[in-house]
Amino acid sequence: MSGLPGARLRHVTEFIDDNLARALPLAELSAEAHLSQYHFARLFKESVGIPPHRFVVQRRIERACALLIEGHLSIDAIARAVGFRTRSHFSMVFHRHTGSPPTVYRAVASLPKTNGAAHEESSQA
Repeated sequence: MSGLPGARLRHVTEFIDDNLARALPLAELSAEAHLSQYHFARLFKESVGIPPHRFVVQRRIERACALLIEGHLSIDAIARAVGFRTRSHFSMVFHRHTGSPPTVYRAVASLPKTNGAAHEESSQA
């Protein structure tokens, strides 16, 4: 057998998604899977391709991107909602993962999308 069984993996990933706003130590994640920390970390990485901590951070950044696009919450509120204690730490990690700081990501995401057909028509005129 390679990796976590499907049901355990789904359970753990749903648990992560449901609890992104708080600390998710390896001990707690492994307890959710009913495995030792070492065994869980090894099987999780085999299943997902990255270690549990990196997976949690990735999910936090994905959720932050969605919240930034929605535009309803402040950057500070988004940082707390996805489990970061400070805006500066959130901004640093977000920039490392996406290539831009949260404020720039939000600004670019809110720009109107250009229509390729409209561009083609204007270039043919």
